[in-house]
Amino acid sequence: MGAKPVLQFSAKSRIIIIGQAPGIKAHNSGIPWNDASGDRLRSWLGVDAATFYNADMFALIPMGFCYPGKGSSGDNPPRPECAPLWHPQLFAKAKTAQLKILIGNYAQAYYLGNKQKPTLTETVKAFHDYLPHTIVLPHPSPRNNIWLKKNSWFEKELLPVLKEKVNAIMY
Repeated sequence: MGAKPVLQFSAKSRIIIIGQAPGIKAHNSGIPWNDASGDRLRSWLGVDAATFYNADMFALIPMGFCYPGKGSSGDNPPRPECAPLWHPQLFAKAKTAQLKILIGNYAQAYYLGNKQKPTLTETVKAFHDYLPHTIVLPHPSPRNNIWLKKNSWFEKELLPVLKEKVNAIMY
């Protein structure tokens, strides 16, 4: 669908959210997380849309900056050249960032390296291992409703910690 990078960034961003790649709705609107996944993510964070789209508060950086196209079971993986090329340039300017939120396997594999557990579930369940400067999350897509039901600990254990950290950074 052509190059149309979708991201949000300010050198003053305090929280960096690293996701997979923009979906078709975000691609079409040019607004990151502008879909049901974004609604759920904002709920997990405990923030409204105005706060979420304040670039001085949240940097919204995908692993792949453009919509990767449709695959057989969802969207294709993010393009592999984007993160190594653009992330260092952006994050070198992010002097006030206090927290990185890694959403999904692609971001976790890239940023955690050998500290990543064998599965996404194990990685997310071990979220305390990555604190205080990193939090790991599954993708907030409605496609993950079954995962969320099977892993009720996520809402009880991880989300309160996430909301507390976000709230402490904002205020």
